[in-house]
Amino acid sequence: MFLRRIARPLMMMAKVKETTGIVGLDVVPNAREVLINLYTKTLEEIKAVPEDEGYRKAVESFTRHRLSVCQEEEDSEMIEKRLCCGQVEELIEEARDELKLIGHMNEWKPWGIPDDYECEVIENDAPVPKHVPLHRPGPLPEEFYKTMETVTSGKLETSKKDEPAIASGESQSK
Repeated sequence: MFLRRIARPLMMMAKVKETTGIVGLDVVPNAREVLINLYTKTLEEIKAVPEDEGYRKAVESFTRHRLSVCQEEEDSEMIEKRLCCGQVEELIEEARDELKLIGHMNEWKPWGIPDDYECEVIENDAPVPKHVPLHRPGPLPEEFYKTMETVTSGKLETSKKDEPAIASGESQSK
């Protein structure tokens, strides 16, 4: 009881939210500092990616923008409003995921494709090689083609009856 009397007014003064409203995502009271730390680390880690790669350019661009917003704003709500990317706790998760991805990208090096690498190109009418999966939908019902022909020819007739159609096939005699 004593803690409630003291803690609740302190929480109201500090504007710390009680819940994110997202299952499994806890409130981070010092989210601004955490974000600034994560964004700074992201900008350091991304330097391992070659400068001319699109991935590095994109990560640097949005990370710099988010870092500048976090440095300019003191309040988590204002950070959320200016970035329009969800709650600060979600931004923290995204930043952590981005750091993991940077590590994987540095390991995989998708930009390091050898110059002599040949990619198989399949032209429109060329037969598809057996190792390439073939995804073709089954034939459409005949009614579909009839409806399309009616619609495209402009001969679509609409029912002008005021009575609803009987779906069960039974008559409605009284």
